[in-house]
Amino acid sequence: MNRHLLPSALLAAGLLAATAACRTAPPKGPFVWVQEYQEPVQADAGYVIAPGDLIAVRVFSQEGMSGRARVRNDGMISLPFINEIRAADSSPLALAARVRERLKEFVVNPVVTVSLEEPRPAEVSVVGEVARPGVYKLEAHGGVLSALAAAGGLSDFADRSRIFVLRDRQRIRFTFQALAEAEPRALAFKLAPGDIVVVE
Repeated sequence: MNRHLLPSALLAAGLLAATAACRTAPPKGPFVWVQEYQEPVQADAGYVIAPGDLIAVRVFSQEGMSGRARVRNDGMISLPFINEIRAADSSPLALAARVRERLKEFVVNPVVTVSLEEPRPAEVSVVGEVARPGVYKLEAHGGVLSALAAAGGLSDFADRSRIFVLRDRQRIRFTFQALAEAEPRALAFKLAPGDIVVVE
């Protein structure tokens, strides 16, 4: 080989080896397979209403005072008779109590119930080897496969065995095969707002 070409050839070989090592190296940091992932135990504090939630407010025997409302970005909703009231950061029970107080000037001892009809869409980031990395809003109870579809699917360079969800400092690992074949634990895993899906 020409002595002048030798350094270039060695550099190219080194780059190829480094690329191969990146493709075959294990993911950085620890991870847990989705089949072994356990949801953290949380105190049963009840649901907290947030912007984007669709809620139903029902006043017993008072259809004209009842209604459905989507919580706005400012945390407020509009209802008949009482106009605006803050809904975000409250439980349905707490909101029902506040609505009840506001309606007492119109009805004697109103009976109010508040229920969640549709939770806010999960907003998750999808990064790495996908067609369109970005932030996507998914339907309620959307999973990893839905997020990948929203991002246009895997790129030609994606490693189908190295798909991760980053949540609360944990790396939860999936394979595309498990997702596509609806493996029970992979299928049952639902994304939460703030999750990051990484395809290596």
